[in-house]
Amino acid sequence: MRSFYIASEEEIKKGKTTDVYFIRTKKILEEKGIHKKVFAEVTTTSLPKGWKWGVLAGIEEVAKLLEGLPVNVYAMPEGTIFHPYEPVLQIEGYYEDFGIYETALLGMLSQASGIATAALRIKIAANFKPVYSFGIRHMHPAIAPMIDRAAFIGGCDGVSGVLGAEMLGEKPVGTMPHALIITVGDQVKAWKFFDEVIEPEVPRVALVDTFYDEKTEAIMAAEALGERLNAVRLDTPSSRRGNFRRIIEEVRWELDLRGYRHVKIFVSGGLDEEKIREIADVADAFGVGGAIASAKPIDFSLDIVEVEGKPITKRGKLSGRKQVYRCENGHYHKVPADKKFERCPVCGAKVEPLLRPLIEKGEIVGELPKAREIRAYVLEQAEKFGLEIE
Repeated sequence: MRSFYIASEEEIKKGKTTDVYFIRTKKILEEKGIHKKVFAEVTTTSLPKGWKWGVLAGIEEVAKLLEGLPVNVYAMPEGTIFHPYEPVLQIEGYYEDFGIYETALLGMLSQASGIATAALRIKIAANFKPVYSFGIRHMHPAIAPMIDRAAFIGGCDGVSGVLGAEMLGEKPVGTMPHALIITVGDQVKAWKFFDEVIEPEVPRVALVDTFYDEKTEAIMAAEALGERLNAVRLDTPSSRRGNFRRIIEEVRWELDLRGYRHVKIFVSGGLDEEKIREIADVADAFGVGGAIASAKPIDFSLDIVEVEGKPITKRGKLSGRKQVYRCENGHYHKVPADKKFERCPVCGAKVEPLLRPLIEKGEIVGELPKAREIRAYVLEQAEKFGLEIE
C-alpha cells in the first residue's frame, strides 16, 4: 500500500500518468490499423498575467521521458527565452508511439517553465541582487527538487531545499527559523548558539523580528556577533509591516550609525515582483516563497501540424513544420522549416536556429547542460536583450 499520492519514475515512463483519452486513442489506432507518421509541436498562445516572454524549462526531463521511443525530437535549449506562438519543442514519429506521453511532457514543461519565468522576473525586479527560493513548503514535497531546479535555472542564487540543492550540485541556502529563537527563548542566545554550532562557511544571518522592533533586534544582533554577522533578516508579518520600506530604511540607518555598514539587509515574507520593485534599492537580498514556487504554469499544448508529410492542424493553429530564428540583438522570426535564414530582416545581424535536435531515433543527441550553465545562459539573455517586466 502506498504512503504518498505520487507517481514513480517507472510509472511515468510507462505512460501511467496520462489522460485516459490518449490510451483510448492508441487502442483505436492500433485496432484499426492506422499507422501514420505525424509531426507535432508544443506552443503556448498566451503567458500568465499577459507576460511578454517566458523561460523554457523542463527539457531535460522531457528528453529522459521520450528516450528510447522511436521518435525524433527537436527543442529550444533549456533556459531559452521564448514568446507565445513560437514552438519550443517538436516531435516526429508515429502517433501511437508517443501520444500517451503528451500529458506528462506538457506537465514537465508547463510547471517548470512557469517557475523559471517567475524566478527571472523577480530577479529583474530585484535589480539582479541576490534572490533565494524558499517556497517548497507551499508545494507537494514530491516535486520539491523540480521546483528548486526551475527556480535556480530561472535566476535564483540559491535554494533552501536539501534534496533539490543536492541534485543541482549546489549547497542549500537558508538562515534560521523563528522556531529556533522561540524554543531557545532568547534571541541573543539563539543567534550566539547558531554562531557556535553551525559550520563557519554558512553566513551568519540573524532573524530580527521575533520579539522586539526590527531595528532594535538588528542592533542587538550586530552587537552580539560583531564582524561575524553577515546580515539581518526581516521576515516581518503583514499585520505588523506597515510601510515596509521605511522599516528597512530605519534598520539601515541605525546599523550604519553604529558602524555596522558591513551588515546586509535580507528581506523575506510574502514577497512578489511588485513588492520587491518597491524595496529593491534599499534591501540587499530577498527570500521568495510562493511567488516563485507556486507560480502559475505556462499553458503549453501539443498539436499535430503535419500528417504523412502534409501540413494539417486544428483551427486556431498554424500547420506545417517551423523553425524559430533569433539574432544577436534579440529579434525572433518564426518561419516554415524549409525557409533558410542567415540574416535578421530587422537589423541585418546573423541569426541562429533555436529548434535543434534533442533526440534522434530514440537516442538523446542534444546537450543537457548542468543547472548552473543553464542559469548563466538565462541571465546572459536577460541582460543582453534588456528583458523588462511590464
